[in-house]
This record gives sequence, C-alpha cells and structure tokens, in this order.
Amino acid sequence: MLGSLSLVSQLTAGCSSLPSSKTYTRVAENNELAKQLPIKRTCGFQKLLRHHISTSRFLVPQRVKQNFPISSVLTDDSSSMTRMEDETENIGILSTDQGLEPFKDHFKYRMKRYVDQKLLLEKHEGGLEEFAKGYLEFGFNREDGGIVYREWAPAAKEAQLIGDFNGWDGSNHKMERNEFGVWSISIPDSGGKPAIPHGSRVKFRFKHDGVFIDRIPAWIKYATVDSSRFGAPYDGVYWDPPPSERYEFKYPRPPKPKAPRIYEAHVGMSSSEPRVNSYREFADDVLPRIWANNYNTVQLMAVMEHSYYASFGYHVTNFFAASSRSGTPEDLKYLIDKAHSLGLRVLVDIVHSHASNNVTDGLNGFDVGQSSQESYFHTGDQGYHKLWDSRLFNYANWEVLRFLLSNLRWWIEEFKFDGFRFDGVTSMLYHHHGINMSFTGNYNEYFSEATDVDAVVYLMLANCLVHNIFPDATVIAEDVSGMPGLGSPVSMGGIGFDYRLAMAIPDRWIDYLKNKKDEEWSMKEISQSLTNRRYTEKCISYAESHDQAIVGDKTIAFLLMDQEMYTGMSSLTDASPTIERGITLHKMIHFITMALGGEGYLNFMGNEFGHPEWIDFPREGNEWSYEKCRRQWNLVDADHLRYKFMNAFGRAMNELDDKFPFLASTKQIVSSTNEEDKVIVFERGDLVFVFNFHPENTYEGYKVGCDLPGKYRVALDSDAWGFGGDGRGIT
Repeated sequence: MLGSLSLVSQLTAGCSSLPSSKTYTRVAENNELAKQLPIKRTCGFQKLLRHHISTSRFLVPQRVKQNFPISSVLTDDSSSMTRMEDETENIGILSTDQGLEPFKDHFKYRMKRYVDQKLLLEKHEGGLEEFAKGYLEFGFNREDGGIVYREWAPAAKEAQLIGDFNGWDGSNHKMERNEFGVWSISIPDSGGKPAIPHGSRVKFRFKHDGVFIDRIPAWIKYATVDSSRFGAPYDGVYWDPPPSERYEFKYPRPPKPKAPRIYEAHVGMSSSEPRVNSYREFADDVLPRIWANNYNTVQLMAVMEHSYYASFGYHVTNFFAASSRSGTPEDLKYLIDKAHSLGLRVLVDIVHSHASNNVTDGLNGFDVGQSSQESYFHTGDQGYHKLWDSRLFNYANWEVLRFLLSNLRWWIEEFKFDGFRFDGVTSMLYHHHGINMSFTGNYNEYFSEATDVDAVVYLMLANCLVHNIFPDATVIAEDVSGMPGLGSPVSMGGIGFDYRLAMAIPDRWIDYLKNKKDEEWSMKEISQSLTNRRYTEKCISYAESHDQAIVGDKTIAFLLMDQEMYTGMSSLTDASPTIERGITLHKMIHFITMALGGEGYLNFMGNEFGHPEWIDFPREGNEWSYEKCRRQWNLVDADHLRYKFMNAFGRAMNELDDKFPFLASTKQIVSSTNEEDKVIVFERGDLVFVFNFHPENTYEGYKVGCDLPGKYRVALDSDAWGFGGDGRGIT
C-alpha cells in the first residue's frame, strides 16, 4: 500500500464559506440502517487516488413528533398527581421504535418509579434540585460563626471528629446522632478564626463493635498523602481558603456547540517529562495545543480523587475531592477558567458506577458489615464487582441518591464543569453488570429481570437534575450493551443522556488492523459499522480512546507502523512502505470515523499525531516508572518528523467541521460501497466524501453520486503535501 487518499468536495455555487470535511449520519429504528435514496446525479473527479475519500447524502428518516412532556401537580397524597396517565401510558420512545412495544410495561414501570421518586423528594426534601445540595449540609460547612460537620454513618455507635486541630484526640469533639443516622458537631470559631485551620488534616472516628475506626469524611473536598511514605494512606484535608487564596472565575462558560469535538485528556500524564503534571501546567501548556487543533471540548479523566494512580482514575476514593496529585481545588478551577477563556468547554469523567474498595481512605471504609439500607453499597456479592475489584452502590438508598446527585451538582456549580462523561454505565444498567455477556441486540437482553431499575431511575434523575440546573450541559454515556433509549429524553421514557459513545467502532478498526489484509477490507462492513446506531439517539464516534492506548493494547498508529516508528519517522528521508501506509491509513481511519460515525467526535490526548507506544502507569510491575506515562509533545513539535503531518490533518478535520458543520447536519447518504474499487462514497451536510481504500489502484475520471448539481471544489485532500501525502492533485 503506497498511500491512501481521503477527499472532501464542496459545492461552490452560492457558497461563500470555506470547505469542511465532516458528515452526519442518522439511522432508523432497531439499529438498522435507514434506506438509501437513489443517486440521480454524479460529480466527477479527474483523479481518484488510492485510499481517497468523498461523500454523498444519506437518507434521514422523518422525525417523529415528541409530544409527551412530563409535568405534575403535587398534593399531600404522594400517590396522586395530575397527568399521571400521560406520563406512564404515553411513552414517546415507543413511537420512535415499534420494536419496543412488547416492553411497554417495563417502560411504564420505570417511568412510574421515576415520577414517584421525584414526588417523594418534593415532599420530603423540597424537590430534586434542593435534594442535590447535600454538600451544603454534609461534610464541613461554615454556619453561624463556626464550622458544622455532618456525616451519615448509621452503623456507628459513637463518633468523634479528629485532626491536627485537636492533636488527633476526639474526646472533646464528640458528635451527636439523629434519628436518621446522621452524626454532627458544631465547633465555634476561636479568637475570630476557624477552630479548624484551612489546609489541616481531619478524619472521622467512629466506634463499631467496641473498636474505634478512623476514616476520611465521605464528603471531604480535598485529600492528600504523604509522598515521602511508601503506601501511606490519604488524609482528609479541611479546605476553606481565605478570600485572598480562593480562585474567582473570570470567564463565562462557552456556548454549547452544535456538535462536540472532544479532546480526551489526563492531566497527570500530560507532561513531556516522566512525572505527574499539574493542573496549572496543563492549563498553560496543553490547553493552547487543544485550542490550536480546533477542538471545542476537553474531557478530563481522573479528576475525582483516587488513591491508586494506575487505576486511570476509575477507582475513586473521595468523590467530592479533586485529585491532589495535580494540585489544589483552586488550581483545577484555574484550568477550567483558562479553558473557558479559550472557548473550550470542559467535561469531567464521572464515576458513579462503582467505588474503590479501599477501606482506610475510601468510601468503602464506612461499610462495616451493616445492612444495605445503612450503607452506601449493596451487601454480599451484590455489592462487589468481581472483575473491577470494587464496590457497587445501592441506588435505591435515599442517602446514596443524595450523595451521588449532590456530587453532580458540586462539580457543575463549584468548578464550572460543562457536563459529564458517565463511566461504566453498562455495569449500572444490569444486575449482571455486563460480565460474560455478549449483547446481540435482542431487546429481551435489555428489558428483563436482569435490568437494574434502581440504577436506571438514578440515571434518569441524574440527567434531569443536570439539565435542570444547567440546560446547556453535555452528558455522555459509556455503554457497550446498546441499551435502547439510553440517549432518549426522560420525557419520552428514555434515560436522558445527550450522547452515547459509539464503542463498537474502535473494535472494528482493531479487528481489521490485526486480522485482515488490506485487500480483505469490506467497504460495506466499514460503512455499516460506522452508521449502525439508533435513530434519534446521538453518538460520539472515535477510532481510539484511552482504552486502546493502555498497556497490553496498541494505538492505531502503533498497530500500523510498530517498531518502524522509532526509526522511520524522519521526513528528511523517503518514507518506507510501512510508514507511508501507516500515516495514510491513520488519517483515513480517523477521518471516516469522524465523518460517518456519529454526531460528535472524540480523540485521546496524543493520538491526533500518532503518539507511539502505549500507556503504562507507574506500578510494581514496571518498577514504578513514569517513562510511558507521559506525552512526548517534542515529537509533534519537531519539524523534521512526520508526526506533524498527522497532527495537521487532525487539525484540518476539525476546522472543516467549523466551516461546514457536517457533524450537526441531519443530511447523510451513503451512496456507494464499492468492494472491487475499495471506495466508499457518502454525503453529509453540504459535503461529498470519497474514500479510496484500495492499496494499489489510483482511478482516473472516477465518477460518484451527489445530490446537488453544480461545480464542486476540493475542500480537504489527505494526499496534500502538508499532510504528508504525495500531492498528486485531486481535481
């Protein structure tokens, strides 16, 4: 394979904007592709080089009217409300997918559970939004000239507050318990100053079975560890900086984009040096790179405190605390404000699917064998994820709902995050957590006794809350099962996410790169993999994320070029066939994934320029090395290396969508998947995309279908010199 070409053409007649290279795909119900319109017109290319792209239009099924709003009038009787029949009988999602009709009772049941829960919250807590202000009551708060600390620990027989402020002797700071198992203490100021100094260490001490146990407060807002002691546990830190040290946001949130172009990033591993990077360094050094590459959204991993760095941030120990490895909460606020100043929105990777099983410094430390209703977690096997070695929440518990919903509001209001990427949603949706399950698309797999309705209702409440307090929020679900309705509005009986990750796409590319020769690639199969998504449910497409970069796996660039990336990336010499093929396919795979695979796009930090090797966090197995837990920005900055070409093409892809918003367009047609020519043609928005995946053939006078008559010009050409191509000139 000597090279590949991706081409985007734009109709010039009556168009004053510059060309763009993305497309938007809509799919009919039941995960089947929408019918394709016949192409009656053609547009010709004098040359269509090997591995070249263009587009044609894809049929958009007619949108079904959504006339099923949820509204209620509360009365003293929580079982009665107006329009209950509309809310539980008229499930709008059934109208968009008739295949769901046999499961109408399931949707009615979970909708009733959702409505009933909201009514209970209205009656007892002042409503969902007030309920989610738990951080103003629990944990440490300033009240009436002092500090009030509250902790839910119904299993405790006695409780004390200890810390640096009292020499870790809680005998004078005993707490009182109320009827709901909430312990509290009020500590008045001393000499006009808080009795607990800002930045001092604190812990919750409680007695169970006659023994005192010390734990980090569940609602702690900052936690640190003594880095000089190997394996030292974390300590809770009382965080209430004086006005002179408190960060004040200066910039407004950017408006919600029509289509998110997401840069997935990990602050800690973003340094070019083998060490943990800081929030402020990321803000000053990495955010400008993201902005320059025309992304509009940053998705931050590993923000919630996690004691084990190598967990990639997914074994959370302290849910309200920003990871102290990279700095203080004020430093994180600086990062988010800096992003907003650049017009970048910031999402946080939220982990509510499970919690670290750490006892000393994690939420699991509050579980001392009590019943599930007195714990954050289920008991026994139901409360343990055997593959993740972590604890599982009891989503039916009132205080668990308060804790998790308040956690969402905390990150939005305190740190000005613009939304969430919910991790591990599949584990939440089913009692089997997706373990040893191969989802086939049969609807019985989604709606049965295996469905965890408690978790589904929590997610419905979560999405309702987030969009109520911040209507422009972006909320994304990571689900491998393909649960119907996950990305449908709660008002229609859905779970309410704005987007779902198109997780099957990277699996397809990895399968092709590992198991198929170039000539065995199926154009129809590629097209179907990219367009196989549910009608009305938006997807975020990606060719690779952090999951494909971790140790034991390989990035697309490394799968394509492997060891030659160490010796063959200099542009001062001719590229080997392996390097030429690798760079070419790297561009094409990412581009067609973006253009055809969803309504938004995601790229993991460094993959835009083909970062070599894999990610390996410091651990005992690698002698605690940071060598492969960093990003080698010097590679893309070096003018004599070919990494710059992949980076430039990624930047051009994003710019194309800026100028011609194809990701947000509902116009999409796949007009050709020619297996002999190895050509895929589709149209999205105002653009025609032509991808020539043939490893050898370059075509002269190649004609493709297009929707509108007129003259077309090349908007983006992957074979251009500036992208490391041969500059063979598409006309």
